[in-house]
Amino acid sequence: MTTAQVVKTLTHFIGGKMVEGKSGRFGSVFNPTTGEVIAKVPLATVEETRDAIEQAQAAFPAWRDTSVAKRAEIVLKFRNLITDNMEELLQIICTESGKTIEDAKGEITRGLESVDLAIGAPHLMKGEYSVNVGGQINAYSAKYPLGVVAAISPFNFPIMVPLAQTSMALAVGNAVILKASERVPMTALYVSELWKKAGLPDGIWTVVNGDKDAVNELLENPTVQAISFVGSTPVAKYIYETGSKYGKRVTALGGGKNNMVVMPDADLEQVANAFIGAAYGAASQRCMAISTIMPVGKDTADRLVEILKEKISNLKVGPYTNPDSDFGPVISQQSKEAILTAIDRGEAEGALVICDGRELDIVKESKGFYVGPTLLDHVKPGMEVYEQEIFGPARNVVRVDSLEEAITLINKHELGNGVTIFTNDGLAARKFTTEIDVGMVGVNVPIPIPVGYHNFAGFKGSRFGEGHMFGPDQARFFTKTKTISERWMAGNASAASTFAFPSNND
Repeated sequence: MTTAQVVKTLTHFIGGKMVEGKSGRFGSVFNPTTGEVIAKVPLATVEETRDAIEQAQAAFPAWRDTSVAKRAEIVLKFRNLITDNMEELLQIICTESGKTIEDAKGEITRGLESVDLAIGAPHLMKGEYSVNVGGQINAYSAKYPLGVVAAISPFNFPIMVPLAQTSMALAVGNAVILKASERVPMTALYVSELWKKAGLPDGIWTVVNGDKDAVNELLENPTVQAISFVGSTPVAKYIYETGSKYGKRVTALGGGKNNMVVMPDADLEQVANAFIGAAYGAASQRCMAISTIMPVGKDTADRLVEILKEKISNLKVGPYTNPDSDFGPVISQQSKEAILTAIDRGEAEGALVICDGRELDIVKESKGFYVGPTLLDHVKPGMEVYEQEIFGPARNVVRVDSLEEAITLINKHELGNGVTIFTNDGLAARKFTTEIDVGMVGVNVPIPIPVGYHNFAGFKGSRFGEGHMFGPDQARFFTKTKTISERWMAGNASAASTFAFPSNND
């Protein structure tokens, strides 16, 4: 006799405590591994979101006036709490996202890079000072927090992306509202408890669970000064256009169609191993996952496809509780159906299915949202599988005759998140890195995602706005700079001189 799954009712985190939803509307949180509903997440009303914003605004002045060193100390305590509670955090992430334990560990590690950078906020908050710019006037610049800022995060990285979006924002003195993905809200709520234990004042960290009603209130409410978004390109464009319309500072990161160019001189065994992890890790649900591999020349392509076919056929798809699983399910049944439909359409458009993940043995014994690793060869521009981002383990081979052709195809695509080249030719690598119109570029690095102290963002339809995720640009994005000129008059100074515009000659 099996025990029925206990379905928890989740909350928001507002004003330093867990708060029950009042809307009466709930979304279902699934365990992708089993297909079961494990929780109900409240979907906030406009009024609930507005109340959360007001509480954040009320808490902001005291946090702004807290020394940056004290703020950094709280961030450090928070970091230690994450590492101390790693095992519990891993279980939550894996349960609601379907990731393997190793993948979840990697996500937490990358997220902590952003926390580590935020601990250094005292250095990044430094301004500039000039003595006697004219007329005994000293000039200096100083950075100040914006106020209440919001982060809207995706399902595929329940902790890494929220930490990247919010750690620096908090450290430089803002009050932060996180609208986590309603598909993975449990991680955000657990992180809220850790911020509370670290000593963050009530109201400075808020989690509002919700859908478009909550998002639109964050975009339109005049108290919210900035929006950080990560998600699909169509939504990123909407977030940017709407937030900008209401006078907010917005950075909105969208999708990616990331390419791996393989030159004839590359070690194809190494290339294949790099591609497997970069293409299929986390069930390919990464904006930096390699979507397309572009071997240069027919011989390179033929040999590489044969190597990939064998390696992909040995990948194991299964639950995170099985340590032999290379990757787990996708996030939802809707995602699974969309991926299968894309594979069907690619085949109908003329692509050759080399490895077919549409039928898996595990599907016969589990209701989880599993799709196997799929590889489509002879994919061409114009096919839907080439043009659109497929957020799942269906990857493409696009054959090209030259490096110039590869660069041209990549630069013509509307997305420009990440790209990499595998070669032993320094001149080819230099040509590639110089001419490619993509934000994050790798040379013999399969996933060119920057470390947490370098800026992260793509070009073209992969980013809207000028802000970045990760890196020192976070400190600039979440602060405003005042330039102050000051002069202290001596008792016998001429009053008339105070009416003149000072110059270097004064």
